[in-house]
Amino acid sequence: MTPPHSYYPVGVKITNYVPNEWSTLALVSTFAATCIIVLSAAKTIATNVNPRGSIHLILEGYYAINFATLSSSQQLLAQLWKEYSMSDSRYLTSHAFVMSMESITAWFWGPLSFLLASFIVTDNPLRHPLQIIISTGQLYGDVLYYGTCAFDFLVYGVEYSRPENYYFYGYFVLLNGFWIVIPVLLIANSVKACGRAFSEVKKTRTVGSNGDAKKTP
Repeated sequence: MTPPHSYYPVGVKITNYVPNEWSTLALVSTFAATCIIVLSAAKTIATNVNPRGSIHLILEGYYAINFATLSSSQQLLAQLWKEYSMSDSRYLTSHAFVMSMESITAWFWGPLSFLLASFIVTDNPLRHPLQIIISTGQLYGDVLYYGTCAFDFLVYGVEYSRPENYYFYGYFVLLNGFWIVIPVLLIANSVKACGRAFSEVKKTRTVGSNGDAKKTP
């Protein structure tokens, strides 16, 4: 028999569920330490590189591949997802939206983030258009993620997060909030850069047109 679990909504069916072997403190500490190491390495290799691709490919890529067996696995990344699922049990029930959203994030925004990083380092002129595309996609996905959860709660009264504040505000709100704030800032940065570029081109064309006009007898 499947052992009892503490996910919400109460009684939600989680097939082949096996409790985590690691404690919450151990899992959160390991995740935090890994993020610090990855981000520090990225910073050392290339200043100003966008390191989000690693998170998308490794963490969310793992989910996209193993979503069906996540609840019964004791691998470290599986236990991390089971811990996070305390704030959103949809990750353990093969929810169609979560699966689709995480797959797009892993296989599109992850690799494209690495490409963007190379564009930033090489000062490629395509950096800002690509930055807008990735950030808009990430922002749109996160808004839908929040929105579908809010809709189920407000309309149907279904709550996927446990009632403890640290699960809802610490995991669900804070960890996902980064992917609202950061994309908005990056979009604003790229829009300003594109605006300045078009403004310079317009000035150059205006000056060129005036010069040609003065030369005309």
